[in-house]
Amino acid sequence: MGTADTLRAVETVWRIESARLIAGLARLTRDLSLAEELAQEALEAALRQWPSDGVPRNPGAWLMAAGKRRAIDGFRRSRIIDEKHRALAGEADPVDASVEDGIVEAIDDDIGDELLALIFTACHPVLSTEARVALTLKLIGGLSTGEIASAFLTSEPTIAQRIVRAKRTLAGADVRYEVRRGAERDARLSSVLEVLYLIFSEGYAPATEDAWTRPALCEEAMRLARILAGLAPNDAEVHGLLALMELQASRLPTRIGRDGSPVLLLDQDRARWDRVLIQHGLKALAVAERLRSPAGPYTLQASIAACHARALTPEATEWEEIAARYDDLYRAMPSPVIDLNRAVAKAMAFGPAVGLALVDGILADGALDGYHLAYSVRADFLSKLGRAGEARDSWLKGAALARSDRERTLMEERAATLA
Repeated sequence: MGTADTLRAVETVWRIESARLIAGLARLTRDLSLAEELAQEALEAALRQWPSDGVPRNPGAWLMAAGKRRAIDGFRRSRIIDEKHRALAGEADPVDASVEDGIVEAIDDDIGDELLALIFTACHPVLSTEARVALTLKLIGGLSTGEIASAFLTSEPTIAQRIVRAKRTLAGADVRYEVRRGAERDARLSSVLEVLYLIFSEGYAPATEDAWTRPALCEEAMRLARILAGLAPNDAEVHGLLALMELQASRLPTRIGRDGSPVLLLDQDRARWDRVLIQHGLKALAVAERLRSPAGPYTLQASIAACHARALTPEATEWEEIAARYDDLYRAMPSPVIDLNRAVAKAMAFGPAVGLALVDGILADGALDGYHLAYSVRADFLSKLGRAGEARDSWLKGAALARSDRERTLMEERAATLA
């Protein structure tokens, strides 16, 4: 393997393993900032050694071992400095061999699901919601500050400062790196669910230019949600979130066409939907609905996804039921984006004129005035109503607001068909 190939391999491994690496080192050091520094040092070591020695058979384990060796070196240096200080003060004690043994035991210990512990730490109540989301996406999702900024339509310096302040707050509050139990865990749970779904969403519909989907992020979010469901078997919304993720993820293989462009839900090849994930999702949804009535927001969204999953053809979709579920969801969690999705469901159930009236009302409120998808939805309704000129203008307005070149190109192409 050439140097260029090796460097690409390092980049790929880092993308996949960085969250677990930071989590494992944070578990060892109890210090998130130190864990990030050690992980970076391990990465630098890989960049030096792998081009000459080759990529190891287990690169993730190699990085973890390198990071832990540096942690041990740091502990030893700190201990030696302390001993020298005590000696200078005439207080030298015999060397405590148990200290180093303890470090080794910590390394060899079963550290459990360190990623989950990292999420609970990042979602600590001392942090604002924005800080929890940004820190978890950085540490767990492995996203750059630029990608997080893009996802939340804000500037990169703002996100960078938010993450730095979050880590300082955690350090200042002496937050312990562990999965809390009892009432404190329950208090953190809603924030954890929110963060997990944001990670999933970043994989399902990335805000970045490099891909339409990032399945690895979806898989990681689902893995953590399954673990959480095991830890909180009586919490309906945990199962509701898991159901939502599994049902949405079942469509991942069909969301991208052979030419690399996105494929809309109604145009997807349903025979290629992952039936195993659908069955898992429906099972989790049944548990959530049994545990709580009325259903919470995640369970309601999962029930909408289940309506699509149960329809073997687009024509078999029960749009009136979906529209009714969106009414419930909007009452439980009112937001302009949910209102926009509700408009789509109403249009499918009762005609594009109904949907157009709703979208125009949403845009008139101004909440989604800068949201490109609101204009693409409006353009679709106008096109179905035969108002081609207005539809073209709406596609172009959406294109002007698009967050990526791919989305912009797609909307401009749709507009061109109406010229």
